[in-house]
Amino acid sequence: AEAYKGEAWLFLGVANSDALLYDDEFQEAKSKFPDNFRLDYALSREQENKKGGKMYIQDKVEEYADEIFDKLNGGAHIYFCGLKGMMPGIQDMLAGVCKEKGLDYDEFIKGLKKAKQWHVEVY
Repeated sequence: AEAYKGEAWLFLGVANSDALLYDDEFQEAKSKFPDNFRLDYALSREQENKKGGKMYIQDKVEEYADEIFDKLNGGAHIYFCGLKGMMPGIQDMLAGVCKEKGLDYDEFIKGLKKAKQWHVEVY
């Protein structure tokens, strides 16, 4: 089998840095595979978003919106896993970015789903 040559980019959200899951393993992967693994944390009790509020996943993803949308337009997949209560904030953020880019949000998401690039696993 060939070695993985793509890029995995994890955005992980927790309240505090002492609650980070698998941080040692993620840091090791980031160190060993800097071209293949990126890691960004959203620490709601320790970081502030650009509006001065708590930093949530949607805020951290929005910081990289241009790069993420370029990757999605290039065929990247996006996965959301976690509590279902996080999805409205994420969807609102994506809708806002789409509007800024002159895209129709519903059509954009529909296209991602059709191409099997949109994955949501919430509970």
